[in-house]
Amino acid sequence: MSQVITIAEIENKKSVGERSRAKDPRELSLRDELRELYQRVRHQTEELCETLVAEDCVIQTVPEVSPTKWHLAHTTWFFENFLLQAHVPDYRSMHPQYGFLFNSYYNAAGKMHARPQRGLISRPTLKETFDFRKHVDSRVQDCLENCNEEELRRLAPLIVLGVNHEQQHQELILTDIKHVFSMNPLRPAFRGQKRTGPAGSDGVRWQDYSEGIYSIGHEGSGFHFDNEGPRHRVFLAPFSLASRLVTNQEYLAFINEGGYRRPEFWLSLGWIAINEKGWTAPLYWENRDGHWWQMTLAGLREVDSNEPVCHISYFEADAYARWAGARLPSEDEWEVASEGAPLQGNFLESGYFHPAPLASHDAHGALCQMFGDVWQWTRSAYSPYPGYEPVSGALGEYNGKFMCNQYVLRGASCATPRSHARRTYRNFFPPEARWQFTGIRLARDAHAS
Repeated sequence: MSQVITIAEIENKKSVGERSRAKDPRELSLRDELRELYQRVRHQTEELCETLVAEDCVIQTVPEVSPTKWHLAHTTWFFENFLLQAHVPDYRSMHPQYGFLFNSYYNAAGKMHARPQRGLISRPTLKETFDFRKHVDSRVQDCLENCNEEELRRLAPLIVLGVNHEQQHQELILTDIKHVFSMNPLRPAFRGQKRTGPAGSDGVRWQDYSEGIYSIGHEGSGFHFDNEGPRHRVFLAPFSLASRLVTNQEYLAFINEGGYRRPEFWLSLGWIAINEKGWTAPLYWENRDGHWWQMTLAGLREVDSNEPVCHISYFEADAYARWAGARLPSEDEWEVASEGAPLQGNFLESGYFHPAPLASHDAHGALCQMFGDVWQWTRSAYSPYPGYEPVSGALGEYNGKFMCNQYVLRGASCATPRSHARRTYRNFFPPEARWQFTGIRLARDAHAS
């Protein structure tokens, strides 16, 4: 029998570049900062894949789920196409067809392989994909080392964008491999979960917000995607926001009271979706002899009633809110409410890779679980802010081209890197999407009882 080779054995991390020694940030030059940031994030991507084997990395279960190998190659192509080929005159790609295979949706960057067929790409092999990463990493490091200060300042925003793009794909690696493993009757574990703290109070409090004119959107220094601005004013009627996320126990009450069989709670398209797709519970839930189980990245286990419900579509979140006598918040309301909330929570770095119960010591704050655990659906359609203009060229397709038939989510998830989360971050998905870590926070009009 041939030996199973893991990614950790295929990949020699030292050749990619070790993370630079920790320094006082005040002592780092721009060149040092960019080098350290690039190496750290690229290394973190590969660390996520250490427990996978080559066979895990080539499977595509549905069109929106991409193979791990494709994510590893696509994030590398991003740096190759937008940095090296555009700004390093003597750069040559390892293979002329990589641009076609690993372009995702940048029409201005050239033709691309069909998204639903990414799982049909057996070559390059996984080892060749890591060789591609090493090749690009080496040339990026050379570029950072050899360019002058003026060139460095010009390239810095592009490198930071590429790093943030890679962090998005770190989250996708986790969500996509979860779907892949869920389709395997063996229900393999991606990684064992760490124990969480004790569950907190399960009572819901409501935080009230006054009518007024507020400013939302990104301002000041620091990275942000173009769809987070420009900062602008909005008028909000008085509203209230639930102090925490909706739990599995609360969502089970919706299921047990026939929520999936009662059309009065559902949007028309949602009612069509649940009947056509046969949805009767969140994605990854299954009922075994009267007990609910769910697939996690640690394998199959019983549903924990205290955890935030996740893998919920917009349609399901909206129906649950109606059943509960509430509604989903607008993204403006969510951002205004998050103003005083600390940017802390259960992120990718926790290694848990699953929504965690509210910790008892956090249960008494005004708003809990604003960041991490699950992306929170809002009732806001994904559209441009007043005055929004996408950047020119292919990178202008990064966000602006998707401003149709999508809904905004806020707050990050348990698969989001901590440094990638922001109050102004506008994630977006179509209303039927469920394979992401998406959940529910309720809102209501202030006059509601």
